Amino acid sequence: MFILPGRPGKDLCDKSLGVTRRDVLRAGGSGVLGLSLGSMLQLQAHAKEAGVGGGAGWGKARSIIMCYLQGGPSHLDLWDPKENVPEKVKSAFTNIDTKLPGVRFTENLPKLAQVIDKATLIRSMSYTPNGLFNHTAAIYQMMTGYTTDKVSPSGQLEPPSPKDFPNYGSQIIRLRPVDVPMLPFVMLPRPLQESNVVGKGGTAGFLGKAYDPYTLFPPGDDMDMTKMDKVKVDDLTLPKEVFAVRLERRARLRDAINDGLKQLDKAVASHNLDSYYDRALELIVSGKAREAFDLSRESARTRDLYGRNTFGQSCLLARRLVEAGTRVVEVVWPKVANSDNHSWDHHVDLTKRMKTQSAPMLDAGLSGLLQDLDERGLLDETLVVAVGEFGRSPQRGVSTSGNGNSADGRDHWPYCYTALVAGAGIGRGHVYGQSDKTASAPLKKPVHPGELLATIYHSFGIDPETIVYNHLNQPRELVKAQSVSGLFA
Repeated sequence: MFILPGRPGKDLCDKSLGVTRRDVLRAGGSGVLGLSLGSMLQLQAHAKEAGVGGGAGWGKARSIIMCYLQGGPSHLDLWDPKENVPEKVKSAFTNIDTKLPGVRFTENLPKLAQVIDKATLIRSMSYTPNGLFNHTAAIYQMMTGYTTDKVSPSGQLEPPSPKDFPNYGSQIIRLRPVDVPMLPFVMLPRPLQESNVVGKGGTAGFLGKAYDPYTLFPPGDDMDMTKMDKVKVDDLTLPKEVFAVRLERRARLRDAINDGLKQLDKAVASHNLDSYYDRALELIVSGKAREAFDLSRESARTRDLYGRNTFGQSCLLARRLVEAGTRVVEVVWPKVANSDNHSWDHHVDLTKRMKTQSAPMLDAGLSGLLQDLDERGLLDETLVVAVGEFGRSPQRGVSTSGNGNSADGRDHWPYCYTALVAGAGIGRGHVYGQSDKTASAPLKKPVHPGELLATIYHSFGIDPETIVYNHLNQPRELVKAQSVSGLFA
């Protein structure tokens, strides 16, 4: 079903909607709850006049495509290989040159190696886990910027809750709503998942269901590479017995009723109900969303560019969605985080599974996305992020999270891994940070997942310290981190 976004509330504070955490602190010892309405409005007006944020990359992003590599890909076997290291550390794959002098990948990413000059590699992603050795809690941190108090010894969490911190995408569409009749936030082709914990970190949480993503999960097994050909968006299609004329007639009837209920209109005016009804009506009648989901409109050459598999075609659909006006698209790796075959959770059979399954899909899909966006002129305003919840252990065959690992397997490793960012003012052809000799820890410029989220908010012209109120009406920052200015050109 499609979601009707609600209005920004009194609890939001950024350049256009109110005061930031810094403004609140400047208000003095009386605190927000001690301010009169007049004082609060004065503060808000001052914040709007003074402005917040700014700097390199500020407000460059119109949309974001997050390629979320759930499962934790091995940086050593993809885009941060090491030479002259012990045999247990060294990748089984040969290294290849890239478009960037001195920057090497493994043989698993030949296509991405030729377009990496369009992006920046962060080779110093890092955090010290707080019960985050396994996937669910680490995914929650990556997607919300917050850890949770309820982490089991295994690192797993309870199912999604209305009390959860919101996914960053939900925060963005609330603060930067779409300006065209289009779905604001789409997640595909499957939910975030570890074992039986499904969707944790992927909802709007305490913001409310109005800001949940539209979830496009085609039917079929995760190993079905033709899933995206089975996409159905019936809820965005008018039933055969209901024509656009009839729906518009209903809208006119609503207007007539509203004209006779002036007092009611006055009571709910602040909720702007007419505006949201009209936007939903326009979305359905225009057919724009249905057209964006129709991959058959793409040429065979373009579809081949991305790879004829679930991940590749999801990346292509993501491009179509942002082109049509969607603000946030999350392409979740199409395999359960802790699983076999195409998963990134390479505890066993890393060499075979990486070479023949997961890496070729990533290589074609991500490189195709960067190339296609750039050729269409969309990369200037579309932020692309490819990241997992952690990397893999420098030494093969050791246990770091209580999991068993074969001699040809790597365990979870949050202390150092790699992310890729591109577009929307991000530097082209750069490497940010550096890992040590064995890719065990950052040698230079460590980047916490929270700082990556802060950078995403910054790209949309949203101060990371913007205040949002949780289900207990407690003020919380979007994320307790600052953006990484060095990532921008």
